[in-house]
Amino acid sequence: MNVKTPNAIDGYVGARIRMRRQLLGMSQERLAEQIGVTFQQVQKYEKGINRIGASRLQRIADVLHTSPSFFFEQENSEPLTLQGLDLPANTDPVAEFLRTKEGLVLNRAFLKIADRNIRETIIQLVKAMAQAESGGVTLGVPVADITLPLGE
Repeated sequence: MNVKTPNAIDGYVGARIRMRRQLLGMSQERLAEQIGVTFQQVQKYEKGINRIGASRLQRIADVLHTSPSFFFEQENSEPLTLQGLDLPANTDPVAEFLRTKEGLVLNRAFLKIADRNIRETIIQLVKAMAQAESGGVTLGVPVADITLPLGE
């Protein structure tokens, strides 16, 4: 029996579809309904098992409120290449994080914050925490004591 091995580009495009769908909080069933296929077909697209035709990819992009080029972007919005796609060490850490439950929850919550000052404060907090952890240093300030700017 000949088992189909997903093409690296099909797998990458499928992973980007899955990431975008999850960021929007959309189920496979809903996406399938919107593009006129079964949810099993969406699963195959997301795993890279089945290739996606151009018109179908355009429809998926429309439903997911993005452009078809989004599904081919790598770091720094570079065009998609085969280089490194099948090497786990070269995966995009941001994309990997967004595939996790924590990444999705954090991203959705962050996107709901309209105040730019609060968003900047959160970014600075996370950077400080990461720097402290990587250097083995504690922040010295309990997270509960950190105040956010109000309407500056």
